[in-house]
Amino acid sequence: MKNIAKSATTARFSPRACLAAIGAKLRALDFLAPVKEKLRIHQKTVQHSPLEKLEDALIAILAGAHGLAEINTRLRSDAALQRAFGRRACADQSVVQATLNACTSTNVAQLMQALDAIFRQRSLALRHDFTSGLLILDADITGLPCGKKAEGSMKGYFSTAGIGYGRQMGRPLAAQYEEVVIDRLYPGNLQLTKTLRPMILDAEQTLSLDAEGRKRTLIRVDAGGGSIDEVNWVLGRGYQIHCKDISGAGAEAMAGGVKTWVHDPKRQGRQLGWVELDSQEYVLPVRRLAIRFIKKRGVLQHALLISTLEPKEVISLLGLPIHLLHDRRP
Repeated sequence: MKNIAKSATTARFSPRACLAAIGAKLRALDFLAPVKEKLRIHQKTVQHSPLEKLEDALIAILAGAHGLAEINTRLRSDAALQRAFGRRACADQSVVQATLNACTSTNVAQLMQALDAIFRQRSLALRHDFTSGLLILDADITGLPCGKKAEGSMKGYFSTAGIGYGRQMGRPLAAQYEEVVIDRLYPGNLQLTKTLRPMILDAEQTLSLDAEGRKRTLIRVDAGGGSIDEVNWVLGRGYQIHCKDISGAGAEAMAGGVKTWVHDPKRQGRQLGWVELDSQEYVLPVRRLAIRFIKKRGVLQHALLISTLEPKEVISLLGLPIHLLHDRRP
């Protein structure tokens, strides 16, 4: 028995057990293999390689860090979490920051290619069955306030902070699968009218959408992307569209083309009606649903929904009984 080697097992504990389990699964899948294959950062290795330091940054973000400085407090003290992701030790936050500073625009392009490769390996949206229904893409931007000296920081409007400095994060979402197709960072002074087109084109490339795929893809945007120019661009690319008109004054004018108003049973004081005017300003036929409601101060407000969807498609997407197809009410 004395000749039998004994293996010592060290028990380690982590307050982030769920994240540790995710780390073990990602290791088993070799999830970050495309990043290791494509990303080449020209920086010498002393104790940790550039890719290992980037992985430390990723783990810290997943652990809830709001900045790289929290690597030292959230990750370096959590040896069990490091082991779960395959790291035997954690780099200091200053060293990780130096690696990020060493990255070039070429490295950013390499990382984007790697992320596209990971998405294509794992995505359900990429395997969507277009014969069974439309693929829905929700396109929007989220304001990210930051200091005026940060890269890309520009003075603009942010819904949560008003006028200030920051950046805009664009994220097209494959709604049925709850998948973020791409992440794109834009200057803070740009709104959806300026970011919608590049965002859709990048998502289109990642999803490998050809002409037939675009015909079976629905783009949903809020009023920020509902200008005539943006709607016509989306239609010109061959997509379906469902959006809110950007102009309140235009919505009020279109409301004059409603012959029959129907009360909304779910919201008191709101009425809906089909606009029965030609939509000649659009490159393809669209349906327009006018909405009017009284605001708190007694002011009559109008909104306008624009859509290329057929009634049957709307009923299918809402999961409603098919017999409602013949109900002419909004």
